Amino acid sequence: MRKFIFVLGVVAIAAVFMLSACSGAKKAAEEALKTAEQAVNGAKAEAEKVVPEQVNTLEAALNSVKDKFAKSDYKGALADAQAIPSKAKEVLDAAKAKKEEFTKTWTNLSEGVPKMIDAIKNRVDILSKSKKLPANLTAEKFSEAKSMLTEAMNDWGVSQESFKGGSLAEAVTKANSVKEKAVQILKTLGMPVPEAAAS
Repeated sequence: MRKFIFVLGVVAIAAVFMLSACSGAKKAAEEALKTAEQAVNGAKAEAEKVVPEQVNTLEAALNSVKDKFAKSDYKGALADAQAIPSKAKEVLDAAKAKKEEFTKTWTNLSEGVPKMIDAIKNRVDILSKSKKLPANLTAEKFSEAKSMLTEAMNDWGVSQESFKGGSLAEAVTKANSVKEKAVQILKTLGMPVPEAAAS
């Protein structure tokens, strides 16, 4: 009987230790998960518009940690959660580099594109008042060029709004499209294409 009670006592103590260890592991994983969530949210706010695919990967890693935690794999959740803040920093660094790249491209475009648009507008105004179009320009081609100019001006406005709103990738993509349209109009009107725009 005493032996039985002793064995029960040992089992009870072991159970307490196991529960205690389990509780400790859960608490550590919970804390690491909170830190990981904060890191991901911080990176997301900063990087989502610039490197969205990397933010998606980061969120997938966080969801994986949550799954492990939900399945009581506290050890696995803890290890994975602890790796997330450094991954979030990598995403932030990538976003910073991409922002600098986009800003540089945008600066170049915002210097060149409006000048091309102004030159085209002046040429279109002159040709509109002229009684006869140049020999290399048909009325149809001129009408097409005018329509493209209106589109280019509207698109340039959209790209400026995107840049102001922090959507740098969108702004640069739209601005490049405007540059291509402007180059096409210059060629149609027989005007010289600036060297910087030709590349």
